[in-house]
Order: sequence, then structure tokens, then C-alpha cells
Amino acid sequence: MLVAILATTLVTPIAAPITAAAEPAPRTCSAPTASSAGFERATPGEVGMDAAALQRAVDFASSRLRTNVQIFRNNCLVGSGPFNDISGNTPWHLWSSTKSVVSMLAGVAVTQGRLDVDSPIGDYLPAGEGDDAHRAITVRNLLNQNSGMDQGIVAEGITSGLGLAVDAPAQALALPISRPGEFQYSQLGPDLLAYVIQNAVGEDLQQFAQRELFGPIGIAPEDYYWARDRTGHTYGFALLYLPPNDFARLGMLMSSDGQWNGRRIIGASYIDQLRTPSDSNACYGYLFWLNKTPCTGPSFPSQQTLDVPMLAGLPDDAYAMVGFLQQNNFIIPSLGVQVTWNGVLGDVSPDLSTVLSASTNSELYTNFFNALAEALPAEQLAIQPYRPSYNPDIDVDSFYDPNILLGTLGLGPNAALPTGPVAPPLSDAPPGCLIFACVPVSPDTPRRIGG
Repeated sequence: MLVAILATTLVTPIAAPITAAAEPAPRTCSAPTASSAGFERATPGEVGMDAAALQRAVDFASSRLRTNVQIFRNNCLVGSGPFNDISGNTPWHLWSSTKSVVSMLAGVAVTQGRLDVDSPIGDYLPAGEGDDAHRAITVRNLLNQNSGMDQGIVAEGITSGLGLAVDAPAQALALPISRPGEFQYSQLGPDLLAYVIQNAVGEDLQQFAQRELFGPIGIAPEDYYWARDRTGHTYGFALLYLPPNDFARLGMLMSSDGQWNGRRIIGASYIDQLRTPSDSNACYGYLFWLNKTPCTGPSFPSQQTLDVPMLAGLPDDAYAMVGFLQQNNFIIPSLGVQVTWNGVLGDVSPDLSTVLSASTNSELYTNFFNALAEALPAEQLAIQPYRPSYNPDIDVDSFYDPNILLGTLGLGPNAALPTGPVAPPLSDAPPGCLIFACVPVSPDTPRRIGG
């Protein structure tokens, strides 16, 4: 009997321990392969997101005058606003997000060995153009907005927006230099940088942009309008009208660390520098806003330094393209998240600088990303309530210096002679492209065709 029991024990298999099935890896998508192709879509669950919470985040953004909302994870489009089909292919004014596009073009030129961020801009200017102090400004100074040139945030840009500015780079080179090394949110500085890049690569900036940046990621020349001053220089501070579906491609290029389906367009080292805080402002680097503190914001009504990060509760590797009235590409590398949206205003705050998108402590940002955090339960993100900040300090000269305004028209003490023939106002503007968007009033109005 004992032998039988032992024999039965030896031949009976031992049950394997029960283990839970491994969670499938989150899905990763490829960037579009052609200009006519749309973004690859995924369900929220396929990328580790909660569908109901994600929809609440989309609904919140759409309720705040966001005319186009696109949410990506791992390059997969997982959330879309209700007006995307109407607005996605219509060129929309990026306002100051244009500055970030200029930074990307600088990155292309640096990657190709045609621009050095530590070189003085005099290396790229014609002989005799600009005095010694201005020629000594480095490319890095212009990228970090700490060249020391006086600023007038509204005065610098208003004539450009009306199509009246004569020669933006010449005007920048005529500005007094009073605070070298100090962060000042300039408009003419990025105009000057656009001109420096153009000289460094040896061709018109827009031609270079189309061949080396826009074209490779599927943005066609018919898609957009990028304004020029009356001597033909491309503006660097604003006035790029780009469809939201193309704006999202720029964000995806940055989210993919400068590569597009395996093709290197912007070097990884440049992007690392871009995301590194400058010495003059912890939350600013290479014409992008960083999720760092302390943060010195734009100058309306005057510069204000805050201990609140731009995207409270999110990882500090987050960074963004930020344009007036909230034209944004938010990139959060550690989460694989990209949020692209366009619209008009959207902040709810008693602080005027917040409402006008001139404060980095944004009620819109905070409450949207709180909602989005709930769609990422595995990340255990800290939910941060919005706490208003007020900036009653009005420094009129920081945003409206009349001498700077006159200088943009070639008048007054800061006037500069134009470097070429002066065209009539708005002579390069296609039909329908005014202020906010390019309205399709003519076959010649830019408009994206395809996905």
C-alpha cells in the first residue's frame, strides 16, 4: 500500500503557479509618411489612458474657446476636439509660437554645421551692418532672449502686425543695449535671429524652412503664409499662419527628439540645449518655455517672477511653444504626451496678464492638465489646484516705448535706414490672411489639402 501511494505521488504532475497575464506594451505610432496623410490613431486604452477622463479633458479645452484640440501619446492621436474637422486645415496665426519655429530652424542650421550658437552674430552679418556692441551679441543670446537690447513688447510688434514695419533686422540693430545678460521678452530679437539664420545658410529663410524643416515632415508650401517686412525679411517674432494639423507636426517632431520616421532633422544635442534653462530665466530656453522655476514671464504689464511652474504637477521635462491667445504645443517627453491646440483666449482669471496669455501661471493650463492627469492613472501625477497670481506692477516702457514704435517705421531716435527697397504695406499678404487666420476668400488663400 505504501509503495502504491509513493508511486502515485511521483507520477502526479505538480500544478504550475497561476500568474496574471502580462499587460501588453503601450502602442507606439509612426509619424505621417506624406503631406496628405493624417495622424495614426489609437484608442486611449492602447496607450495606457483612461478614455472617459481623456474625453473630460478634451471637453474642458473645447469649452475654453479652443477651436482645435489634438492629444497624442507615443505619437498616436488619442483625443480630438469637436471642431477639428472644420479648423484643422485652416492656417491659424501662431503669434509667438513663431519664435519657437525660428528656434527649430536654428537647430536645423546648427545640425548641418552652418550656424554656431556661441558665435557673435557679426560673423553672419554683412560688413558694417550693426555697431560693435550689437555684432558682439551671440546667437545664444538671441535664442535665450538675453541680448540686452531694450524691449517694448507691444511697440515692437504692432506695426509689423499692421503690415507697416519697414526693416525689422535693421531696427533691432538700432535698439539701445542697456541690460546685457538680462531676460527681456523681445519681438525684434527673434526677427534679428531669423535674419542671422538666413545669412548663415545663404538663402531666403522661407526657402530653407520649406526644404529642410517643413517639407520633410509633410508641410506643403501652399499650406501656410509667413509674413515679411517691407524690405522682404521674414518675421521671427510672430505672423506665421499655419494650419493646426501642421502645427501638430512641428510638435511631433520635437516630441520625437528631432527625428521624423528615422530621419534626423534637428540634432539631439541642440534639443537638449533647447530644454536647458538659460542663466537669465529658469523657465526659458532657446525660444521655448520650460516647466522650471523660478519663472520670469513675458512683460505685460511688467516682468514677474513666479515660483509656480508653467505646468504645475507635471514632470519638469515638459516644455512648450507658447503664442498669444494660447496657441500651444505642449511636449512632455517622460510621459510620451503631446498636446496641440489653437484658439482665442480661454483663461479665466481676475489677473489681466493671465487672460492675455502673458503669465506663465495659467488657469487654463492648470485645470486642463489636472483633467488630463486623471487620464494617466498609472503615472500618479500630483493634482495641483490653480492659485491666481497678480501682477499690478505696470512698467509702461517694457511694453510700449514710443521710440521703439517710431523706429519700426523708420522714424525717431531709434530709426535705421532700410537695407533694401521698401515695398508698400501688406504687399506680400495673400487674400484673407488677417489678424487671426487665413479665411478662404480666394483660390490664392493658403489652405492645407489632405490629412
